[in-house]
Amino acid sequence: MTSLMERPTVTRKLSADRSARTGARTAPLFGLPAVGVVALLLYLPFLWTTYVSFTDYDGLASPVWSGLTNYKAMFSDPDLVGALTNTLLWVVGMVTLPVVLGLLIAVMTYGHKWGTWLRLPFLLPYAISGVAVGVIWGFVLQPDGALGQALGFFGLPGANTGWLQSGPGNTLMMIVAVTWQAAGVNALLFVVGLQSIPGEPLEAARLDGAEGFRLFWHHLWPQLRPITTVVIGLSIVGSLKTFDVVWVMTQGGPGTSSETLALSMYKETFVLNDYGQGAAIALFLSLVTFAASILYLRYQLGESREQG
Repeated sequence: MTSLMERPTVTRKLSADRSARTGARTAPLFGLPAVGVVALLLYLPFLWTTYVSFTDYDGLASPVWSGLTNYKAMFSDPDLVGALTNTLLWVVGMVTLPVVLGLLIAVMTYGHKWGTWLRLPFLLPYAISGVAVGVIWGFVLQPDGALGQALGFFGLPGANTGWLQSGPGNTLMMIVAVTWQAAGVNALLFVVGLQSIPGEPLEAARLDGAEGFRLFWHHLWPQLRPITTVVIGLSIVGSLKTFDVVWVMTQGGPGTSSETLALSMYKETFVLNDYGQGAAIALFLSLVTFAASILYLRYQLGESREQG
């Protein structure tokens, strides 16, 4: 009698096991369309770019294999070395100015009655494109622009300064322009991080006499590490591929004094029609971006494990 009652249960279990095995075999098939799209739009272009970087190719005739010629030319060209230097300057600038300013805005406005409205003017520039930022700041920084006129009106030095006429000053001024755009969204991310911090430890710290910088440095800042990792990571990747603001404000000039690697890639490919050289720069920039992201994340994860 017992065996007859248990038989349907065993049958149901066997049927469930067969269904699970069938589902495990067929589940990957549902991912094939997504894999195909990724391969078509990401992997194949990357492989093609890698191949072109080892060829002499003008975009019209068939590519001619040239080996490492493009890479040798890239590292021996003073203009491209200068573009690499400017790109590194962008990285340093973008992981300091917008991040520090965004953190300062977030900490000073968090918990304030009008904090949302105080952050709004800093957040609005993020809603406009990089091209619009370049146009606005190009008008501000040109020799007879808004900044020069304001300095002249108040009798201050620098009224006739060509802010964009020589490097590396022009790159520094463009970093300031992008800081104006990026600081607000960084502040918003830091506010999200502040909202995730439990209130009880902070109240206990205040009861122990922690206020101002001491409260921030010993209690707030350590708990903002996860969101800081995100903000700095995004800043590194964004700075390595900077293009639109530089193109609109200076087009890499005067000469090549403000070129970045992304701008050099564009010029080599679409202005000089040297697709092989442009592909070499693109591949090098991709590898640098990937390596910088991995090293930064590994460093952050290593520190988190040590503190954990």
